[in-house]
Amino acid sequence: QVHLVESGGASVQAGGSLRVSCAASRYTYTYGCMGWFRQAPGKEREGVASIKTIGGSTYYADSVKGRFTISWDNNRNTLTLQMNTLKPEDTGMYYCAADNWVACSKKTLSVTDFDYWGQGTQVTVSS
Repeated sequence: QVHLVESGGASVQAGGSLRVSCAASRYTYTYGCMGWFRQAPGKEREGVASIKTIGGSTYYADSVKGRFTISWDNNRNTLTLQMNTLKPEDTGMYYCAADNWVACSKKTLSVTDFDYWGQGTQVTVSS
């Protein structure tokens, strides 16, 4: 099954930018939906963005729309999240997730729609 490893997390100042990545080994297109989630201290894990690996349709949570960009490189099987104009509330552990295309067909991005997860990479935004 697919193996997901995140990287790129760091501590940055508010207003700055950061890119986190997710390397998907043993990837096949049966995993038609890739997503980013985050979990802040004391809060539930929440969906940030998702992308369909065939066709490229995307979803963004309202809180990050216009600031974050999700992309999928089908040559390297790598998922990325470009984060701009970062805010302290963006702080959290960022997780990469994968599942079939159905997970990308909904109007919301839910943890329960994904079965395959990475271990996470920490993003901290200071004011």
